[in-house]
Amino acid sequence: MRKLARDDGPQVCIKFDGRSVAASRGDTVAAALLAGNHWRFRTTPVSGAPRGPYCMMGVCFDCLVEIDGVANRQACMTEVREGMQVQSQQGASDITPHLFSGDDAEPEQ
Repeated sequence: MRKLARDDGPQVCIKFDGRSVAASRGDTVAAALLAGNHWRFRTTPVSGAPRGPYCMMGVCFDCLVEIDGVANRQACMTEVREGMQVQSQQGASDITPHLFSGDDAEPEQ
């Protein structure tokens, strides 16, 4: 896999497991990491087998990473931002409790 050269936009820098990765603004985290030759994004909960992006459209969940301290983020569905901190995810991570606290629930009719 290779990335086509583009000179059409500003560059941003993200960190993946503590290493700097250059990306074009508008790239997804998965695209930026793959272009930077990073293939292992997470490990499976049962066997610890390495996983990386598969579908690149948000269906398979093989690209789950921790982004800015929030686990279970789909790298293929998240756009890069300057200074973003991305960590590979080891096994299963807890679901973030605030996502299900009811704070964002729709009001009753």
